[in-house]
Amino acid sequence: MSSSPNRLMSGQEEPTPGKRPYSKWVKFGIPVVVVVVIVAAVVGGVVGSKAKNKNGSASSSSANGGSGGGGHGGSGGGGGDDIEGRFATATASEWMMPIYPSTDSPAFATPTFLPSPSAEGVWPAETFQPANPDILTTRPDRPRLIAPSYKWAALPNLINNDPYLQGWNDTIFGNATDYFGLPPVVYHMDGASGILDNAREIKMRIKAFAYVYRLTNDTKWVDRTWDELQNAVSDSFGPSGTGKWNPAHFLDTAELSAAFGIAYDWLYSQWSDDQKTTIRTSIIQYGLNNGVDALTTGTNGFWTTNTQGNWNCVCNGGLTLGALAILGDDTSGVAEKVLGLTVDNAKANCAQGVTSDGTWTETANYWYFGTTGHAEMASSLLTATGSHYGLLDTNTNFHLTGLFHMYAYGPTSLFDFGDHGPNKFSTTANSLFLYADQYTAPEYALFQREQHDAAEPWSMFWYDPTVSGAFWNSLPLDRFFDDGLDQWGSMRSSWTDSDALFVAIKAGKLQGHQTHNDLDVGDFVLDALGTRWAGEFGSGDYLAPDYFTSDAQDAVRWQYYRKMTEGQNTILVNRANQNVAAAPTVNHDSSGTEQGSSTVFTVPDGSTAYWTTDMTSAYFDATSVKRGVRLLNERRQVLLQDEINATGTVDWRMHTNATVETSGTTATLTRDGQTMIVSILNPPTGAAFTTTEPAARYPTDPTPPAPDQPNPGITVLIISLPAGQYTLEVLFSPQWPKSLKNDGVIPPSVALDSWSLTSHN
Repeated sequence: MSSSPNRLMSGQEEPTPGKRPYSKWVKFGIPVVVVVVIVAAVVGGVVGSKAKNKNGSASSSSANGGSGGGGHGGSGGGGGDDIEGRFATATASEWMMPIYPSTDSPAFATPTFLPSPSAEGVWPAETFQPANPDILTTRPDRPRLIAPSYKWAALPNLINNDPYLQGWNDTIFGNATDYFGLPPVVYHMDGASGILDNAREIKMRIKAFAYVYRLTNDTKWVDRTWDELQNAVSDSFGPSGTGKWNPAHFLDTAELSAAFGIAYDWLYSQWSDDQKTTIRTSIIQYGLNNGVDALTTGTNGFWTTNTQGNWNCVCNGGLTLGALAILGDDTSGVAEKVLGLTVDNAKANCAQGVTSDGTWTETANYWYFGTTGHAEMASSLLTATGSHYGLLDTNTNFHLTGLFHMYAYGPTSLFDFGDHGPNKFSTTANSLFLYADQYTAPEYALFQREQHDAAEPWSMFWYDPTVSGAFWNSLPLDRFFDDGLDQWGSMRSSWTDSDALFVAIKAGKLQGHQTHNDLDVGDFVLDALGTRWAGEFGSGDYLAPDYFTSDAQDAVRWQYYRKMTEGQNTILVNRANQNVAAAPTVNHDSSGTEQGSSTVFTVPDGSTAYWTTDMTSAYFDATSVKRGVRLLNERRQVLLQDEINATGTVDWRMHTNATVETSGTTATLTRDGQTMIVSILNPPTGAAFTTTEPAARYPTDPTPPAPDQPNPGITVLIISLPAGQYTLEVLFSPQWPKSLKNDGVIPPSVALDSWSLTSHN
């Protein structure tokens, strides 16, 4: 076991496994009463802003939690009243990113876990350990899933002594009150996602109802939980028989198995024998039996060999929670049989969903689904049996996935490449709290506790109140992720300034992402001045014909604008999609700048970073295509450079929902009262900016089998050139306030292969 926290010093040291003692662009129809967790699902649109008022304070979310989920919880729970002792002062209204105070206080120490001077400020030590760790043995007391009785007993004092737990608790109570007055979830079969929204909403409600009961002993919450359970097995909820929970889309079955398992376990003492029998029978008939079939015969079980994404984690996780909940009461033996299958299967598949650099194999947004399933399963095994059976450490790189999530976020939002998924409901980034503890990575908890989706029941038991410090202290501003599946880079000017400059850019392979990716080698996003100037669409229409059928070169998926190369912020050659067999190479370097302890950070002279890729293999009609991005002028400007030798037409494309005015080689972008000047340096003959609407428009564009999605309010900024050899140097110059140094620089012209940290001095 590791007893001292590991730090990320200059990018050299990593957290290591060791247990411590909606956007205008993409909307999914969010019900008003569905709070925090849904918003976490859909903050993946293209362009975001802080939505500040003129005096710089951010707007609050609605008093009942609303879509920000935080009127009850203050900052870090979605906005609303501030709570003394919580660090972020507010939550920005459009993207719900935390707003950090501007202060030079020296109190923001290096992230660590501190011994508490008071027993009231720390979880009691766990006492349950199986006599034989190789034999599955459950703890003798209830609950056993995620929140054992000793944690419930300690929780009231912890809430009283910790402002984060206090705020989250208030939000959970407020959300549960909102859900209480709603009718049980209505069955609705979605052609793309089955009954997944139903299942996740039921799970979200049951977690809240059971949580509030255990802190109040008010049996009305038990009764309301029973209403929800009865509804989910009623004649009106899906077909009769074993298919009621839709095992053909096994995520639905898994999430309902988890929901029923939580209800059975957390409210165990309140259920009558008849009610327990009903819940157990439902878990077995509609959940576990289908799980055994999937894991042994392959029926509805493509996910049983799925290492590319979230399905294996969610499916094995849900089955495990259901089985652990009834183990010992189940006389059929199916719960024990399931547990003999899910753990090993998850180790071989779910745990491999993180690549060698911590990147999630699908997309940055699907990370939420996969890590939540993984964390729920690992945590439940730990609390119920005393062991995670290798789920947390069989992939020796899994501990890096917290860094992937942190670096994928810019000041406005996520680098949201590829698909986003359906509504997340009970899915959040709170796996970071568990990983902070299990991997001795306090920065994960310090980062997540300020986020809008932190306020839900899992955080109450995974968060360690002894965590201390600032997540940004000594955390490098830049990080590069080099696994060949998802090569990408993240560069910024500050971790805590909402106006900071941020660039993220990717290369990587175009297959192997569970058909959730785009044809997007070279794609980038850009934040500055609180606005996302270059952004992503995220998901297309999941109900569109053949959207998920294939990721082959001729797949219908690539006929939809949001998925084709034309719909990305990259180079389009001969107006054709990129080659799905692409295998780009990357190169990069950074000055290694770290922010330090203060939220006020002045970028030192010479601080820079760059990232380049040879993406020639992504194109059919080019002998060479290279792209590079670098930060200039103490991270106040960005240079995007492309070197192209193509036998077909060349189009440089960038999507924005700013207002765009073009004048030859200059484009002026305005949004939220801010301005970005985009300039073509050393322009090749004929190079000039033009604009168009984001829709397939070329004669060679394929016609999709269904009408494509409209993309209102979005402008495509374009440079179009005939076949030939070109160097395109595009300079992005945010118009910073006069109070800041605002002198732009014109960098020298340097070939990409000659870029270095000092090449543009």
